Amino acid sequence: MLDQQAEHAGAAPARDTRATRTRPALCAALLSLLEEKTFEQVTIREITVRASIGYATFFRHYADKESLLNDLAARQIRQLIGMTLPILFTVDSRSSAQALCAYVWEHRKIWTALLTGGAAGTLKDEFIRLTQQLAAESAESDAAIPSDLRVLVPVAGVIEMLAWWLKQGDPPTVQQMAAFVDQLVIQPSMAID
Repeated sequence: MLDQQAEHAGAAPARDTRATRTRPALCAALLSLLEEKTFEQVTIREITVRASIGYATFFRHYADKESLLNDLAARQIRQLIGMTLPILFTVDSRSSAQALCAYVWEHRKIWTALLTGGAAGTLKDEFIRLTQQLAAESAESDAAIPSDLRVLVPVAGVIEMLAWWLKQGDPPTVQQMAAFVDQLVIQPSMAID
């Protein structure tokens, strides 16, 4: 009896561990596949094979591949916002903008899919939600411009500029794009008191 209880108790953590790995594994698989082909060309079967997840298991976590893309978009936008917001408050905005642009360019397949593909709406919704949350946490009550607007507008500008960049047939270099972001968004935002 004790052996059965110990065996049963040991089984639950294994299932929990597996369940907590499934979503990240599916996101990583989709991300990997997006490096090879467009979102429209990716199948759920390919995602599950790449993630080493059963086909039916996919549907326990996501209704369709668009839901998975939306989850991936939410994760990526958090990371991008985490990189973008500090730029607005740094002394060396050009270097920070260059680091941001280098990151996006290095991962341009996923960012092209996220910023110009089917997840663009979800990406913008998540972006707005997170920027408003971050602005509320650092609210300046005496500012002439509401803090959520002071964060939302520059970050939206950066996102729109990145989407534009990724659509170009002959895109500017990382250094050129960083200069554009710095000149058009960051410096004007920093000038607001």
